[in-house]
Amino acid sequence: MSNKKFETLAVRTQSETTQFSEHSVPLYLTSGFVFDDAEEMRASFAEEKQRDLYSRYSNPNVNEFVDKVCLMEGAEAGFAFASGMAAVFSTFATLLDAGDHVVSCSSVFGATHGLFTKYFPKWNIECSYFNVNEVETIEGLIKPNTKFLYAETPTNPGVDVLDLAYLSAICKKHNILLVVDNCFATPYLQNPIKFGADLVIHSATKLMDGQGRVLGGVTVGKKELIREIYLFARLTGPSMSPFNAWVLSKSLETLAVRTEKHCENALKLATFLEAHPKVKWVKYPFLKSHPKHDIAKKQMLLGGNIIAFEVKGGLEGGRSFFDAIKMCSLSANLGDTRTIVTHPASTTHAKVEPEVKAAAGITDGMVRVSVGLEHIDDIISDLNQALN
Repeated sequence: MSNKKFETLAVRTQSETTQFSEHSVPLYLTSGFVFDDAEEMRASFAEEKQRDLYSRYSNPNVNEFVDKVCLMEGAEAGFAFASGMAAVFSTFATLLDAGDHVVSCSSVFGATHGLFTKYFPKWNIECSYFNVNEVETIEGLIKPNTKFLYAETPTNPGVDVLDLAYLSAICKKHNILLVVDNCFATPYLQNPIKFGADLVIHSATKLMDGQGRVLGGVTVGKKELIREIYLFARLTGPSMSPFNAWVLSKSLETLAVRTEKHCENALKLATFLEAHPKVKWVKYPFLKSHPKHDIAKKQMLLGGNIIAFEVKGGLEGGRSFFDAIKMCSLSANLGDTRTIVTHPASTTHAKVEPEVKAAAGITDGMVRVSVGLEHIDDIISDLNQALN
């Protein structure tokens, strides 16, 4: 890890300058690359010479994006994907064999849950869930064929927090891997590798882009694990496009300053909602009322931009709230400059079984707010009039 500060690494990590001496990195919109002669081509494909061969394998724009994320996370290596779910699936598919077992937090993104319940059973891969509030049950779920422990923190959509050091200690004791989805926190707010994670996954579509423009995903971590993920991705083709990598690499230059403002707005909104008579409960990691507030303060720089709260009145209360929203966006995305309100029970987690929803704390009236960069007075005003 460089001794330079986060913001400097984000701004100054760039691909090598071309013969044109450009200040801003150009777009490398090319599918392939050329070789000087037969020997260079042979040596390159034999990996005796390190260079770009084909944009499904690597590309200068993608390399720059991955290099930045590795420096930000303190990781040895990484690989970038077309989407966050491509990163999740490719990482799992690389690590898992038929007959393997995974232990996962029950509060995970709906599509990840779909992999565990719909597709992995077809390949004889089993998943056991633990409740975020019952981490003492994790060790009892580990079997001789358990390959890794998987967790999101903060979780989607319940904004629960898991103690990464505690999870890491369990994994080391049982000689299994710790894989962490760090999407909600970003590398600016949290570095799971420092707490013992082996691999860290991001949906770059969220705060990394921060403006709702492009899809992307990335997995970073131990070099020997990333090597295997790279070989899987070479064959299966889920790699990130050069254009999206170029956009995301530029976005990372402002990640710190954007995230700080997101977090400032989120804490103010969470504090407002906690005092609102139409709100049943609020979860935000840096609210003192959050059940894992102390852990959040220990492993996160700030509380992130996601708030979960429940509108009084159940499903009808939630529906009338969403129908009354004027400025904020009704969308299933998050991590945008624009504040987004989502109803997880009917959108992102609509296909999740009722008992799993309950275990993840997803109630009919739960609202997930991705707090944006509008003026906080306007965000509060819109949510207030919708609640009323």
